[in-house]
Amino acid sequence: MRLSIKVDVDTYRGTREGVPNLCRVLKKRGIPATFLFSLGPDNTGKALRRIFRKGFLSKCLRSNVAGNYGLKTLLYGTLLKAPRIGKLCADQMKSARDGGFECGIHCWDHFKWQDCLSSMRPTEIGDEFEKARAEFEKIFGYEPKSCGAPGWQITPDALETEDKAGMLYASDTRGTCPFMPAMGGRKFNTLQIPSTLPTLDEVLGITPVSELSDTYLAKISQSRHSVVTVHAELEGMAYLEWFDAFLSKLKSSGTEFIRLDDYAKEILKKPESIPDAEIKMEPFPGRSGTLAVQCGGAPKERKF
Repeated sequence: MRLSIKVDVDTYRGTREGVPNLCRVLKKRGIPATFLFSLGPDNTGKALRRIFRKGFLSKCLRSNVAGNYGLKTLLYGTLLKAPRIGKLCADQMKSARDGGFECGIHCWDHFKWQDCLSSMRPTEIGDEFEKARAEFEKIFGYEPKSCGAPGWQITPDALETEDKAGMLYASDTRGTCPFMPAMGGRKFNTLQIPSTLPTLDEVLGITPVSELSDTYLAKISQSRHSVVTVHAELEGMAYLEWFDAFLSKLKSSGTEFIRLDDYAKEILKKPESIPDAEIKMEPFPGRSGTLAVQCGGAPKERKF
């Protein structure tokens, strides 16, 4: 059994504190991972308007959002000025690269992409993505080749933007296996590698913490290759000790680890074996609102 770990870095605090913590425990265990960075303003405070969305408040209470993210983070972009993450945390980002981890784009403005994408014009989407690409190149000195949408929010226009950017792969969806995407009657050419396992905040409060490792291990053992999304703000901070112990258990179980870019290169060697699948925005267990979900995807010959 194999596992790819994708780290979504959503906030200024998560980048400053959570990223170095995760790099430390991953390097200690000799485990590769992929870090996707938010590069623009941290407007997390604006996301509190989601409190009126069905299921959002219960999720916040279940996963202790206020305690895990911190009061200052929950005020950024409203009562407190939104810090520019890329400008202030370039050193932490580069340290992840220097530690041998893959680095890619999560977004420019996490709040704007997750909450406003469906109403954004194609030019606005392109501008958001291009600002993230430019900041990434300024920090790392090379163009990004991977990306993953905040909150698993995607549209046909956003998928086209990824195609134009020449990404090696994108990880914008939840699903079961890598696929070539179609959405809204349009087909796209950037490989999608979906997250196949639930995230920690989706299961906190439902599965006891003492049972989480065994629950995840059971799911991983049922699949040849799993992809899990962790968050710098959770596994990298309040749940760092749990995550470290979980990694140790995975190593002891014989789990093989592979970076997402290496997984993508492996898949793309045999393009004829990559299935096509439709992306639909659908409700998802443990989440409020809708997420980009893979529908279908049985192996077959590509038709485009």
